[in-house]
Amino acid sequence: MCSPQMRTLLFGAWVVLYVSVLLVARRMWVGKYSRSPLTRTLFTNAFTGSDLNAQGVQEWYRCSPDLLGEKIQPLFVQCHLDEDTQAFLQRSVEKSGWVFTQLYHSLFSTIFSPIVSRTSINGFLGRGSMFVFSQDQFRQLLQISPDWRGERLLDLGAGDGGVTEVMGSHFEEVYATEVSPPMRWQLQKKNYRLLEIDEWPKTGFQYDIISCLNLLDRCDHPFQLLRDIKESLVPVTGRLILAVVLPFQPRKMGASCRAHPLERHDLGGAS
Repeated sequence: MCSPQMRTLLFGAWVVLYVSVLLVARRMWVGKYSRSPLTRTLFTNAFTGSDLNAQGVQEWYRCSPDLLGEKIQPLFVQCHLDEDTQAFLQRSVEKSGWVFTQLYHSLFSTIFSPIVSRTSINGFLGRGSMFVFSQDQFRQLLQISPDWRGERLLDLGAGDGGVTEVMGSHFEEVYATEVSPPMRWQLQKKNYRLLEIDEWPKTGFQYDIISCLNLLDRCDHPFQLLRDIKESLVPVTGRLILAVVLPFQPRKMGASCRAHPLERHDLGGAS
């Protein structure tokens, strides 16, 4: 039988090996498979220990509208790095430096990812909050004033409600859909009105704004979803806020697999 010192030594060696494998695997995954340049940048920055360089971050917002089609160019809205966005990035960098928290999250994800979806894991851990735009950027996009008010907002696939909160201050009634139980709990805590994913098109409600953020490439029937959205918007003035991750790679997310959606939609472009 091993002595207590030997068992302690073996356990310590196992922990060091496990941590080393996780760090190497994460570096490889982020560098090769991460779909977001922002994610790759923040992750690399977390391990190099450098702070965000304001001038470098501004490069992320530099676009070339001339690459857009003639019909799209006049509609293009250029966003800039504002205070809310800067604060979000800074919080992300700070959290990435919490080594023991990151190790705990990695261990939790490794154990439960075969049986629980990534979204639900993030919900349990209280992470994965999405940042698409700040309040000022939202108003700039819709060309509305700070005191503008609408009647109804519907946020499809709202996650933990982080983006819903940015938009919700402008509406009398805020509705949301979400399939992940932990994320639904987060939405209920914020007192948003939850609708089932097969219920919201049948309520008879019409919405001033429907947001569909990073969802179109994660559902089985994207075309039907767009048709339902069109029917549920207030005629003439109703607007859809649609966001997708580029490159566009439609996959239905599950606990342990990523399956192709039942409705295929192939997009192409030169951007």
